[in-house]
Parts: sequence; C-alpha cells; structure tokens
Amino acid sequence: MRRLQLEQRTFAVLRWLTIAALVVVTLFPFYYMLMMSFVPIQELLRDPGMLFPAAANLTLGTYQDVLRPLDEGGQGFARFMRNSFIAATATTILTLLLVIPGAYAVSRLRFRGRRQVNALFLVVYLFPAIIIAIPLFVGFSALGIRQSLIGLVLVYIALTVPVSIYLLRSYFDTIPMSIEESARIDGASRVQTMWHITIPLARPTILSTALYIWMIAWNEFLFALLFLVAERDLWTVSLGLSQLADGIEVAKTTLMAGSVLLTVPVVVLYAVAERGLTEGLTSGAEKG
Repeated sequence: MRRLQLEQRTFAVLRWLTIAALVVVTLFPFYYMLMMSFVPIQELLRDPGMLFPAAANLTLGTYQDVLRPLDEGGQGFARFMRNSFIAATATTILTLLLVIPGAYAVSRLRFRGRRQVNALFLVVYLFPAIIIAIPLFVGFSALGIRQSLIGLVLVYIALTVPVSIYLLRSYFDTIPMSIEESARIDGASRVQTMWHITIPLARPTILSTALYIWMIAWNEFLFALLFLVAERDLWTVSLGLSQLADGIEVAKTTLMAGSVLLTVPVVVLYAVAERGLTEGLTSGAEKG
C-alpha cells in the first residue's frame, strides 16, 4: 500500500510538472512575440534578452506603424486584414453552402459509386496544393479573375471542400437514422429533415468545420502570393507579413506586431466559438 501511495503521489507531481512544461513551451513564444510588439526598437537593441519590460517603456507606436497606410509611411496592414477577412468569411460561407448538402447526400443517400466518392474526397485532399497552382493560374488569367479576391475565394473553396465534406460526412454517419425516419413518418421532406433535424444536431461539427475553413483561408500564403503579388491593395495579411519579414529596414518589433495581427483574430474566433464546439447537442435527441 505504501508503494502504491508513493507511486500515485509521484505520478501526480509528474503530471502537473508535465502540464506546466507544456504550457510554458506553448505560450512562451506567443508571449515573447506579444512583448516585442509593444517594445520600442531602441529598448530592444539596448537589452535584446529582456523578458519583462517596464510598463513605462511599452508603446502602441509599433501597431500604429503597421496599420497605417503605405502612403502615410506605414505598412498598410489595416487594408491587408480587411482583405483577409473578406476572403476568409466569403470562403467559409460559400464552402458551407456546398459541403453541408454534399456531406448529407454522401452520408444518407444510396447511389452507385458512393464508396468511391467517399474515398475520392480524401484522396484529393492528400495531393499537395502546388499541383493545381499552375493550371489555376493559367485558367484564371484567361478568365480575367486572377488578380482579384474573387479568384482567391474560388481557390480557397476548391482547397477546403474535400476535407470539409469528409469531416461532416463522418459526423452525419453517427446521427441515428431513426431520428430522421421519425421526421419522415410525420411528413417531413428530405430537405426539411436535413434543415430542421440533422443540421441542428451537427451544429458543433459544422461550427468546427467553419472555423477550420476560416483559418485555412486566413493563413493561406501560396495562392495569395501567386495571384495577388502584383496588386498590393489586394494583399492578404499573410502576404503582407511575408513581405514585412523580407524587408531589410523593417524593425523586428514591427514584424512582431504584424505577427500578432495575423494570430490574434484566430485566437479570438476560437475563444468565441469554443462553447459551440464543446456543446453536446445530441444529448437527449432520441428517446430510448
């Protein structure tokens, strides 16, 4: 018994030490980035290893420089963030309009080749995006939508549809068919059943899928560089941050401020959506 108690106490201590170490490793880079974004470059050059700057030395001037338009001597990140928000939000809405009925059809309808279609969605997602970069570049150039947010949104939809359908289809498969059959017996159509029964039950997964789509579109860099590099007014925040990192005369504090502006919207969005992601909406949906 003494040995068992000793092992339990030891593992209890090790558990908390492990959790503390993981928290430090995860949060310290973000803390250091956030700290550097509020420190004037002169203070950072005076003490490069500072971890806890004095409150009197903190400033918002770095963010003002990053957000200020280029013609006013800034970096223009306010416009970049607006472009990214438009592209990410439009991509999320349009993709969900496509994948929700698509995933429902693959999950509930029986048709020839259904299993092959399921596998195809996953296989398409496994191909690297660079494979379709050149064909899309040529095709969108011919259509005249390459240097536009419309073309970028279409690319993002194509990138996120396969895995989104795969994720939603897997969850739709877990919803008991008897719930929908009860609604059909009461006279509901297939569309009414999907809208009033299946979608509300799958709301946490739909929300997590929407968050995934939004983050992919917000952080994507390759196609933004390929399509928009010649149109600075249409740059997304990830493209702007890349150009900021390549600037020789750009202070590291300015780069950190741009990195924070890229990261914080995703963190805030996840914090707002966390309750919806963790709710078990299927609890009590079916009476046994």
